[in-house]
Amino acid sequence: MRAIFVMIKCEMGQAYRVARSAADTIEQMSELFSTSGQYDLLGKFYLEPEQDIGLFVTEKIQTLPGVKDTYTLITFNAFGPSA
Repeated sequence: MRAIFVMIKCEMGQAYRVARSAADTIEQMSELFSTSGQYDLLGKFYLEPEQDIGLFVTEKIQTLPGVKDTYTLITFNAFGPSA
C-alpha cells in the first residue's frame, strides 16, 4: 500500500458535507482533517501499488458534491522514531 495526501477545497459552507460524504463512500480513506488556509480538508488515502492515482483522485474525490478543487501530494517513505 502507498499513501497519498489530497488537499480539498470545498464550495462555501460545504466542508462538513464533503467530509461526511468522503468518510461514507471512499474505502481507501485513512484519515480526513479539517484545515485552515487555502484548502478546507486534508485527506490521507492508502492505494494499492498498481492503482492509478490520477484516476482515483478524479473519480473518487473530485466527483464528491461540493468539491471545488484538489491538490495531490504523492509520498515516498514514512519515517518514525527509532526502536
